[in-house]
Amino acid sequence: MKKQQHSIDGFVPRRSGAQVGGLHTADAKPTKLNHTTLRELHTAGAATNHAEPARRQVGINRSEIDESLKGIDTSGDEANKKQKRRKSPEQKAKRRKIIKRVAILLIVLLVAIGGYVGVKALMASGQVLNGNILDVFQNKPLQQDSNGRSNILVLGTSDDDANHGGADLTDSMMILSVDQKNKNAYLVSIPRDLYVKFGRACNSGYAGKINEYYSCIKEGDSKENLQAALKGSASFVGDIFGMDIQYGVNLNHTVIRQLVSAVGGITVNVQSRNPNGVMDSNFDWKCGEGDRKVSRAERIRRCPPSGHFIDFPNGEVKMDAEHALYFTMARGDRAPTYGLEQSNFDREKNQQLVIKAIQKKATSAGTLSNIGKVTSLIDAVGDNLRSTFETAEIRTLVDLGNSVKQEDIKSLPFNDEKTELALMSTGNAGGMSIVQPAAGLYNYSDLRAYLMENLSNNPITKEKASVVVLNGSGVAGAAQTESTKLQDQGIIVSSIANAPDGDYGKAKIYQITTEKTATAAKLKEIYGAALLTTEPPVAVAAGTDFIIIIGAASTTGTQ
Repeated sequence: MKKQQHSIDGFVPRRSGAQVGGLHTADAKPTKLNHTTLRELHTAGAATNHAEPARRQVGINRSEIDESLKGIDTSGDEANKKQKRRKSPEQKAKRRKIIKRVAILLIVLLVAIGGYVGVKALMASGQVLNGNILDVFQNKPLQQDSNGRSNILVLGTSDDDANHGGADLTDSMMILSVDQKNKNAYLVSIPRDLYVKFGRACNSGYAGKINEYYSCIKEGDSKENLQAALKGSASFVGDIFGMDIQYGVNLNHTVIRQLVSAVGGITVNVQSRNPNGVMDSNFDWKCGEGDRKVSRAERIRRCPPSGHFIDFPNGEVKMDAEHALYFTMARGDRAPTYGLEQSNFDREKNQQLVIKAIQKKATSAGTLSNIGKVTSLIDAVGDNLRSTFETAEIRTLVDLGNSVKQEDIKSLPFNDEKTELALMSTGNAGGMSIVQPAAGLYNYSDLRAYLMENLSNNPITKEKASVVVLNGSGVAGAAQTESTKLQDQGIIVSSIANAPDGDYGKAKIYQITTEKTATAAKLKEIYGAALLTTEPPVAVAAGTDFIIIIGAASTTGTQ
C-alpha cells in the first residue's frame, strides 16, 4: 500500500504521479523525448549489422541523456525551493491573522498597564487631593501670590512611627516657592526651634517652638481635619514670614523611604564645611552599637567604612532609602560627629539636598518609563502624603515637576557663611534652647525683607533701596504708618525717626543716590512731589538712598 503523505505548514507535498526530477507545477513540461527518438536510441547500436551502409547518427547518446536528466533534476530542486519560499494565499492570510492578534494583544497589554497606573493615580489622588477624582483630567493653574509665585508649606512629621513620642511635631519644615511661568523654584527651610507666639493655648503655652503649631491646631486624623490643620499652618507661617502661602503638604518618614526605594535609590551631592564630609553617630544603633554581642569588626562590616551609619564624604554619594532618611534627620547632637556644626541649620540644608535628588531621579527618563517605579511612586504618595491641592491642579503639578530643571531650584538660607548672612541666631527661652531672629525675639522684619527681595518680581524690591522715613507731622505714629504702606509697595524702609521741626507740606523726598531709578519713580508717583537733590535737614547714614519726611498735610484726616 502506498504510504499516505501528510501536509506540513509551509511545505507542499509531491502530487501523485509526479515524475522524479519533474517540475511540481501543472504547467511544467518534461524535456521532449518522443517515441521515435527512443526507438532510435535503442536501435542505434545494431544498425551496423544491416546490409545497408551505416548512416550518420542523428540522435543523442546515453551520456547526453544522463546529462539532460541531471539538468531536469537540478531545475526541479530549484523550482521546489522557490515553491517552498512562495506562500499560498491561505498561508499569507493566516500569517496576517497571527500578526494582527499579537499586535492587538500588545495594545491591550499596554492599555491595561496604563489603566492600572491611571486607576492607582486616581485612588491616590482621592487621598492626597481635594475634589472629584474625575477632575484629574483638567489642567487648572496653581494659585499665585502678587509676584506670580505659588507657595507651598511642606511639613514633615513622624506620625507613622508608633515609637515616636512627638509624632505630630513638624521636625522638618520648609516653604517651596514655584514660578509656573518662568519655571523656577526656591526652597526656604524653617528652623523647627524658631520661637513664636501661637496666638492660642498649646502644650507649651501661648508661645513655643514653631514645630508644635500643626499638632496644636489639628483636631483629628480625618482627611478634613488634616487639611484644615494644613491650611491653618500655612496661614500662620505666612504671617510670620510675610508671604501668601496658598498650599500645605504633610508627609511622614515612610514617604521618604518609599520615594527613594521607588526610584531605586538617589545620588545626593553632600556639601560640608568639613573636608571629611558628614558623620553623625546618633544612628549607630543600626550598626549594632549597644549590643554587647556585636564586635567592633562586625559593626564596621555592617556600616562600612568606619562603623557609623551616617558617614559620607563630600561630593556625590549614592544612598538607599534608609541612609537617605536618616541623613535628613542628622544634626550632630551626639559625639563623635563632624560636618554638622550648625546642627538644625545643616540638617535643613541636607533635607533640601535629598528633596532635589528625589526630584531629579523621579523625573528622569529611566524612572518615568518604568511602570513598576511609577506605581511605587504613586503608592508612596497616596499612602503617606496629604495636601490642600485640588485634583484639577494635579496635571499642572506634574508638568512643573517635569519642567523645572534641577539648576533652577535654588535655596534661600537664613544663615550662610559664604555670604556672611546671619538672619537667625540661637537663644534661650523658658530654660530651653531656641532659634530666634538675629534682630530680636519675634522681630521678623529682616526675614520678611530678605524673602521679599529674593522672591519678588518687583524691580523696586530688586533694587533694595534704603529708605529712611521721618515724622515731620507732629502726629505720633505717622512715620510707622507710612513705613507700613511703603513696605506693602515693595520698598525697604531701613529706619524711622522724628524729623526736625519745620514745614514739610505733604511730604519732602530727598534723593541721596541716583542709581535706584525704579524706586525714585515710585516715590514720585506715590507722593506727587519732585525729588530733591539738595542737602537734607538731617545727617545721612551710610548706605541711605532716600529720605522721606512726612508733613502735617499728609496726615490730615488719616489719624
